Amino acid sequence: QMQLVESGGGSVQTGGSLTLSCTATGHTENVCCMGFFRQAPGKEREGVAAIASDGSTNYADSVKGRFTISRDDAENILYLQMDSLKIEDTAMYYCAADFIGKVRWYNQNEYSYWGQGTQVTVSS
Repeated sequence: QMQLVESGGGSVQTGGSLTLSCTATGHTENVCCMGFFRQAPGKEREGVAAIASDGSTNYADSVKGRFTISRDDAENILYLQMDSLKIEDTAMYYCAADFIGKVRWYNQNEYSYWGQGTQVTVSS
């Protein structure tokens, strides 16, 4: 089993920055794919960014150029650097991980392990 715990959420003004962290504990060897999803009130959960074990990354079009995902496999930590934040980035952000490679990185049903979420609120 693997446990994921997010941190780093909070409130920020438009144009500001936040860095989310996701710490993995338990069975963390050979984790393939890790990512962040988000869910705003009344909306479906959507993929934000993902990173594979070879370092390849994928981003939602809405965050390309503003968000950067990275992972530290030695410390088992996943990061999401969020810059130039917009009001529409407001959501609960969730960390996800799995041991199997993904064809559709943005599909939440393909991830077996989830964190509890951390809230990001962007205001004007």
